[in-house]
This record gives sequence, structure tokens and C-alpha cells, in this order.
Amino acid sequence: MPASVLNVSAYRFVPLDDLEARRRRLYEHAAAVGLKGTVLLAEEGINLFLAGQPEALRGWLAALREDTPFAGLDAKESWSEGLPFKRLKVKVKREIIRMNMPAVRPSAARAPAVAPKTLARWLQAGRDDEGRPVVMLDTRNGFEVDAGAFQGALDWRLDRFSDFPAALAERRAELAGKTVVSYCTGGIRCEKAALVMQDLGVERAYQLEGGILRYFEQTDGAPHWRGRCFVFDERQELDPALQPAVASA
Repeated sequence: MPASVLNVSAYRFVPLDDLEARRRRLYEHAAAVGLKGTVLLAEEGINLFLAGQPEALRGWLAALREDTPFAGLDAKESWSEGLPFKRLKVKVKREIIRMNMPAVRPSAARAPAVAPKTLARWLQAGRDDEGRPVVMLDTRNGFEVDAGAFQGALDWRLDRFSDFPAALAERRAELAGKTVVSYCTGGIRCEKAALVMQDLGVERAYQLEGGILRYFEQTDGAPHWRGRCFVFDERQELDPALQPAVASA
């Protein structure tokens, strides 16, 4: 069976109000066109993982982008044979990715980002454009890292993302004198992580723009990556060609 179901992931840190009204409107539209997955809304922004027929899903995204805070929202795409989600959930949360550090507000100031192709060049050279050694810092949970990771990346065996600030405070000496690139699946965790690194005095703290999925999409064969990328749906893992390890029903 050809892969005919479109999967998208997207997020944006942007101040939001009228959360319940937005939640209801987004749910009703998504349900009406048969989408499945999860949309999270919070005062700090939006985070979504949705799947459905391409025309329906792209139409829903186009309508979302007509709302000023979401204009031009970037969405990463992949394909599957069936729907990898069983239901549709649109929820209002305290954070769109939980860190338990309300003072960290990515919507107010964004940490520097490195593009996938630039990162691939840095990793090939072992240094950034200014000659500083580059280290990759995985901000995902330990079980996600076990499925695949950048070669030589730091893995602090996190049980949950909210453990990251304490782990960084304890181990930031490992980052001294280096250009540190934090990364995660789609970019949302490493965006917050890079800000925390800045706050704790890491001199050169970057995030991988768009995360692992964008790296797979924009580089040839995902150089310096080993294994697969864990995803939180029924596909379980994606290879560098964005193909699932498990076919969806």
C-alpha cells in the first residue's frame, strides 16, 4: 500500500491569549476534516502532531496560519500508509513542552540556531566556522537516544525533559570552551534547552534548527547520525529517509 497519509509536526513559541476559544475552534475544524493527533496550546505557544489526508491537513494548516500568531508556521512533513494516531486531542496546558522553569520564555528571546547543512559541515570538520570544537548535546529522554543519536553526542540519560536544567547545572563543565549544539526530535526541546544553557553561562549555545527531523529532510543521508529517530506515535521510529520502522494501521 502506498504511503498516502500526511504527517506533520510544528511548534511556535509565541504569546497566546483566548486559549479555550482557540482550542475549541481548532478541535472543531480538525475533527470535521478527519484529522488525528495532538495539538497543545499554552500561553507560551503551540505544539502539534497531526495526520490525515493531505488536502485536509494542508487546508487545516492554511486556516491556522490565517491567525496572526501562527502566520508562516513551519511544518515538517513525513508520510505513512495509515493513521499513526488513534484519536484527536486538542488541549490547553501550562507549557507546550514541560520544563518547570517559567522564567525561560522562548517567545521573548530565541537562542541562536544552526541550519542542518551547516551542522553537517561542522561535524565533518569537527569544528565550527571559527575553529571551536563542536559537541552535540541530546536533550531527549534516554530511551529515545537508544533508538538513534548523533555520533559522539552527550547523553545525560534524562528520564524527562524537566530534568535537563539540573543535569546541565551539574555537568556544564563538560561544555567549557566548546560550541554546543542542543538537539531533539523536532526542535522544541532544544530551543528551550539552548536558552537555559545561555542563562547558565555556556558561551556558545546553539539549537539545531528544526531538530532531527529537519536534519533528515535537508541533508543527504543524515551524515554523522546513527540509527533511527524515535517518534511519539504508532510508527515508533523513522529512518533518515523519514520512513517508519512500523507500518501504521
